[in-house]
Amino acid sequence: MIFGGAAFSEQGTLIVHFLGLPVGQETYELSDNVLHASFEYTERGSKVAATATLRMKPDLTPIQFDVHGKSYRPFSVDASITPDPQPGPFFTISGYSPLSVQMMMLRYWLSHGKPRRLAQLPAGTLDADLMVEESGHNTVDGVRLTRYSIGNVVWGRETVWLNDRGEIAAASTYAGNLPLEAVREEYKSAYAELMKSAVQDRMKELASLPIRPLANGTFVVTNATLIDGNGGSPVPDAVVLVRNGRIISAGAKNQVGIPRGVPIIDAHGGTVLPGLWEMHAHFAQVEYGPAYLAAGVTTARDCGEEFEFITAARDLINNHSGLGPRLILAGLVDGSGTGTFGTTWADTPEQGRSVVAKYKAAGFAQMKIYNRIKPDVLRAITAEAHRLGMSVTGHIPEGMTAFEGVEAGMDQINHLGPVTQAVRAKGLDETIRFFKEHHTVIDPTLAWGELLARPKNVEISSFEPGFAKAPYTLTSVIGTAFGQGARLTNSFEIVHALYAAGIPIVAGTDKAVPAHSLHRELELYVQAGLTPMQVIQVATIGSARAMGMDREVGTVEAGKRADLIIVDGNPLQNFADLRKVTRVIANGRVYDPAELWKSAGFRP
Repeated sequence: MIFGGAAFSEQGTLIVHFLGLPVGQETYELSDNVLHASFEYTERGSKVAATATLRMKPDLTPIQFDVHGKSYRPFSVDASITPDPQPGPFFTISGYSPLSVQMMMLRYWLSHGKPRRLAQLPAGTLDADLMVEESGHNTVDGVRLTRYSIGNVVWGRETVWLNDRGEIAAASTYAGNLPLEAVREEYKSAYAELMKSAVQDRMKELASLPIRPLANGTFVVTNATLIDGNGGSPVPDAVVLVRNGRIISAGAKNQVGIPRGVPIIDAHGGTVLPGLWEMHAHFAQVEYGPAYLAAGVTTARDCGEEFEFITAARDLINNHSGLGPRLILAGLVDGSGTGTFGTTWADTPEQGRSVVAKYKAAGFAQMKIYNRIKPDVLRAITAEAHRLGMSVTGHIPEGMTAFEGVEAGMDQINHLGPVTQAVRAKGLDETIRFFKEHHTVIDPTLAWGELLARPKNVEISSFEPGFAKAPYTLTSVIGTAFGQGARLTNSFEIVHALYAAGIPIVAGTDKAVPAHSLHRELELYVQAGLTPMQVIQVATIGSARAMGMDREVGTVEAGKRADLIIVDGNPLQNFADLRKVTRVIANGRVYDPAELWKSAGFRP
C-alpha cells in the first residue's frame, strides 16, 4: 500500500470498548494530510475524552502533533510536538489516544520501507522506539484485514488492524493497564473474532519470551539466611534443597544433606524467603508475567479481567509454557446498566448462580463482586459459590455497607474504603469484632491510593523507587496522576488494628507501578506499625491461608512447592532489602530478575 502524495479525504468512526463493554466512540477525519481525531467514552461513570490534530507532509512525515485530554480516568494526555529534523524514520505520538493516530503511524511505516524501529517523539530515547511487525490477517465479510503488533506506544504490545484501503479497522490496547479496544462500525459484527486473534498473538508472545531458567530439576540454595515464613528466628548459614519443583529439605547447613554433584545456587550471604503473593492483580497483558517474577512474585490473584485472555494466560503460565507467577483467578460479575464494569452481568438470583457455574467450570477460585450487584443477587452468588467450593471477594455493592456485604456471604473485601466507612459508622471496636467473628479477609490496596493522591510537586520516585526504572510508556502516563496528598494516617491506624486483632490482611496493588508497587504496599504496612516479619508473612503464608493453599505453598519447608526468592541483604534489619531480589525461583525454576525486568521494558 502506498499512502500520501495526492490530496484526499476520508473519515471513520470506531466503537470503543473497555473490558469488552461498548463505552463510547472515536471519530476521525483526514483531509489534505491533516488528521483531526477525537474520542470520548464513559467508564464506570467517569467521562474520558481527548482530541488530536496531526499535520503531515505529503509523505506522511509529521510536521505538528497536538493532543489534549484524558487517556484514562486518573491520567491525562497533553502534548504539543513540532519535531526537529530527524536522521532516521520517526513518528509523533503520545500514548494510544486517539487510535486513528496509530493508523497514520502504520501508513508512515508501510510507505517508508517498514523500518524495524521508529524513533518516538516526544520520547526521543532508544528504549522508547516504536516497533511494528505484521502478525497475521483476518477476513471480515470478504474484506482482508491485516493485523499489526505494535510495541512501545503503550507499555507492552498492542494490536491494530488495517483494511485493504489502509483504514483502521480495529485495535486492542490498554488504558490504565486494563483492556481498551475499538472496532470500526462496519466490522462490529466481527469484534469478538478479532479480539480473539489478538489474544492468540499475545499468548504466542508470552510463550516465546527468550528467557530460560538458570537451573531446574535438582539444585541447592546455599550461603543464605533463611526466613521460612513461619515466624520463627532466621536460620543463618542455611541451605534449601529442591527437586522437581518441590522443596526436599530446608534448614541449617549441618542439618540438611546435600547430594554430591548437585548444582549450587549461591545466595552470596543474602536471604532466602518464600515467594511473594500479589493479591490484587489485573493481569491485562503478558508483560506482567516477567515483571511480577522479577519483583519476587511467584503467585498472583487476578481480580477481574477479560475471560478469554486471563484463562489463556493462566493455562499457559500454570502449565509452565509461559513466563509468570502462578495465577489464581477471581471471576468478575456486575449488574447491568449505566456504569457497569465488564460484560458479565447478573441482575437476578438465577443469573447470579449461572455466572458462578460458568466461572467454576473454567477453574476460577473466587467470585469478584462489583458495584451494581443487588443484595438478593449477592446472596445467591455467595451461596452458590460456597456450595461449589469457591470463595467470594470484591467491592461492597452500591447501597450496601461492609457489614451487609459480609452478612450476605462475602469472604473478603477489596480496598480499605468500605472498612473505613464501617469504622465511621459503628466505630473501630465494633468493626473489628464483626470482621473477626465472620473471618473476613481485607485487601487494603494502599499503594495505588498513595500514588493517585500524591501532590503534584512530589516526585513519584521519592516514595516509589520503581518508578525511576519504569519505561517511558509507563512513566509518561502514570506521572500525570496527582491529587491533594495522601492521607494515610487513618488507614495506617485501621490496618494496624485489624492485624493486631487477628483479621487477615493480604497485600495487593490493583494497578500503580507494575510489580514494583507490591513492595510499596508492604512498606506501607511497615509504616503502619507491623513488624518486617509480620509483613513478610502477610505477603506469603498469610495470602496462602486466605486462598486455602497453605498446605501447598507459602513457607519454605519440605514438601511445599519450590516458590522462593533470594534477596541481597536482610529485610528484617532493613525492609527495603526485600526489593533487592537477586534470584526468583518459581515452581523450582530459577530466574535472573535482571533478565526478567529487561524483557518487560524496565531497567533492572
